[in-house]
Amino acid sequence: MIELKSAEEIGLMAVTGQFVGELLAELRGVAAVGVNLMDLEHHARRRIEERGADSCYWDYEPSFGRGPFRNVLCLSVNDAVLHGLPHDYVLRDGDLLSIDMAVAIDGWAADSALSVVVGTPDPADLKLIEATEVALEAGIAAARPGGHLGDVSAAIGEVASSYGYGVNGEFGGHGIGRTMHEAPHVANSGRARRGMKLEAGLTIAIEPWFCRSTDKIRFDEDGWTIRSADGSRTAHSEHTVAITSSGPRVLTRALS
Repeated sequence: MIELKSAEEIGLMAVTGQFVGELLAELRGVAAVGVNLMDLEHHARRRIEERGADSCYWDYEPSFGRGPFRNVLCLSVNDAVLHGLPHDYVLRDGDLLSIDMAVAIDGWAADSALSVVVGTPDPADLKLIEATEVALEAGIAAARPGGHLGDVSAAIGEVASSYGYGVNGEFGGHGIGRTMHEAPHVANSGRARRGMKLEAGLTIAIEPWFCRSTDKIRFDEDGWTIRSADGSRTAHSEHTVAITSSGPRVLTRALS
């Protein structure tokens, strides 16, 4: 069931979203050559506890995965793109890191992700990250009342194609609000003017992710970490977005 949110409820989600956006920006600054992934995880745990927030990831146990998730971040390096388990790994020069997090404050959730290269960047990695960011902005721009969910998916897919990347259809965006994952599913490729009609009050997480040279994925033995099937590098960008009568409102953009 899809639950439309009131303006007041969207305002409460925006409080959570601001915290998520600011913490992600902080983590981007902490991530550097020589930093252990577990340092990032524990940094986020401290900030979440200090804010009195609740991680949406901790104890999350979907149909995939092996046992409950016992971290507050997904940290995916290089060919890993989604659901990467924080572990004892020290970031190296040129690593491409994707950071994904979702928390709830006072019962309202927000979810966001970004990708960054630590140290010396490979131009091909910067292009890949740029593609996800451009696709995210295109998807956000298409999330307007009176449009269709397929408009969002088509906008993302068109950007992927323009950069020369394929789109995997197994994982995409989703509704969000009282819980991290709500209806509807937001695919990263689709047909414009198709799918459910978009209404003010709908809140969704839009999250394009691309692999450099494949649209196929594989799972690690941990049951969580998703990698490109061919070992090529990956990138992921995400925002929580509310559709309002005046257009899309990004709830997780860090304030400058």
